[in-house]
Amino acid sequence: MTQTSENVTWLTQEAYNQLKAELEYLSGPARTEIAAKIAAAREEGDLRENGGYHAAKEEQGKQELRVRQLTQLLENAKVGEAPAAEGVVAPGMVVTIAFDGDEDDTLTFLLASREYASEDIETYSPQSPLGTGVNGKKIGEDAQYELPNGKLASVKILEAKPYQG
Repeated sequence: MTQTSENVTWLTQEAYNQLKAELEYLSGPARTEIAAKIAAAREEGDLRENGGYHAAKEEQGKQELRVRQLTQLLENAKVGEAPAAEGVVAPGMVVTIAFDGDEDDTLTFLLASREYASEDIETYSPQSPLGTGVNGKKIGEDAQYELPNGKLASVKILEAKPYQG
């Protein structure tokens, strides 16, 4: 499989199943629970001064936002292993870079969606400034990306290999 769109998110089967289960819960039982909270708060009287009602409505809004995020993510997800083009930076790869050519100042990270993040390794999105700068580069190549202050930073690709989990 190759990346056909910038919106593709590579997920392991485990990550996909976990996100799908979260979506099913939020779309089913969680919606029922929040509707019951809102109904109970309505029965308490004047809605303008009803803190429980407003809190429940805010919780409902956050929940619905998460449902939309998960739906979009799962629609664009590719399950399985990312392309195993070792040596070329792509989503699903563990990348090691050196800052400004200083091979002692390095960073190793997973280039993947935050939904794919692991506690074991720092994760950068392919859409982040650093992710955009290094994506598609080969080992030994230099990459540039824009810092929040508008300046450009340079890094050298030292290693790119498929993430093993």
